[in-house]
Amino acid sequence: MDFPRALSAHVQQVAAQFPVLLVTGARQVGKTVLLRSLCGSGRTYVTLDDPLVLQMAREDPALFLQRFAPPVLIDEVQYAPELLPHIKMAVDQARRPGMFWLAGSQPFPLMQDVTESLAGRVAVVQMLGFSRREALGHGNEAVPPFLPTQQVLEALLSSAVPLDVRSLYALIWRGSFPAMAANPQMNRDLFYASYLQTYVQRDVRDLARVNDEMAFIRFLQAVAARTGQMLNVADLASDADVAPNTAKSWLSILEASGLVYLLQPWHSNVTKRLVKTPKLYFLDTGLCAYLTQWSSPETLEAGAMSGAIFETWVITELLKSYWHNGKQAPFYYFRNKDQREIDVLIERNGRFYPVECKKSASPSREALAGASALERLGVPVEPGAVICMVPALLPLSRTATAVPAGVL
Repeated sequence: MDFPRALSAHVQQVAAQFPVLLVTGARQVGKTVLLRSLCGSGRTYVTLDDPLVLQMAREDPALFLQRFAPPVLIDEVQYAPELLPHIKMAVDQARRPGMFWLAGSQPFPLMQDVTESLAGRVAVVQMLGFSRREALGHGNEAVPPFLPTQQVLEALLSSAVPLDVRSLYALIWRGSFPAMAANPQMNRDLFYASYLQTYVQRDVRDLARVNDEMAFIRFLQAVAARTGQMLNVADLASDADVAPNTAKSWLSILEASGLVYLLQPWHSNVTKRLVKTPKLYFLDTGLCAYLTQWSSPETLEAGAMSGAIFETWVITELLKSYWHNGKQAPFYYFRNKDQREIDVLIERNGRFYPVECKKSASPSREALAGASALERLGVPVEPGAVICMVPALLPLSRTATAVPAGVL
């Protein structure tokens, strides 16, 4: 079965305009596969996983670029930041679109190097694992980023595949890494055990010196157990038995390597009654479920994390609908001291669209009641959506519509 990626069209578009294209994301999300599928026969492929090639890139980057002249695809570019100034010089001499395609994980340190060396010359694209549509083989369908407007919802519904709760939690439990989503026979526990070993031994050691790998794994498990919750670094540090500063540093590592997303709160300067702590989300629900030791989709669906993991899946699908269309995700959440809350606020043209995530087939008419607290602050709030397990669009009130999870 072919699994086209929604990001393909955007990658081709920016590659035709910029001399350098950088695709970043966690390990195993499909960066290299995507770029190699778009390369054509005229582009050389080279990976810095090869020790001899990496040695040349680090010690003699000028010779490296003579040996692997553009157009070229350089994989795992984060291992040789020494290349970037020489790529800049090559670009400034020729200034042709599509000269260098780069792929790399660890986007934060890599982005710092890119910003310093290739400003104005590079297009940066963020990539996550398969969206549900991609896992179904529908990644080449042109669908807009999610927004709870009638026009967008109708476009999404026209190609939606119905989704029941059992199928959803099977999808959540296995996760969105292409190797898992594309191969139903893949042993899930073996895959994630290997993934963690590779991640800890390579990325973590590159990003920070972690002396106690078991403590880092405990920290990972504590983070996974808190997906969908407000960030509390002190609690994470206590669970992993590490210092708060260490926990803060390790959380940055998880963010840097594309495993964790921090959803920032919306707040206004005119009020102090808003919570200003980000919410924490794991970017792959399968890895999250593995770390928290749910042995099957059924136990996950019936367990204490059922609602939080559903919310996490919705948030990651919303992110993919934007990032895989080459757009920034203008997402916030809202919560005030009176516990009025909105899971996601999507900003568009200065107006805000509230979205709630409910693992329910019969959501309450009050599911978006938090929007009224925003309106009282003078915020321009549009009608919103409750993404849930209803079988079809269902108006809940004048300002809220229940939206089936299957549209994602």
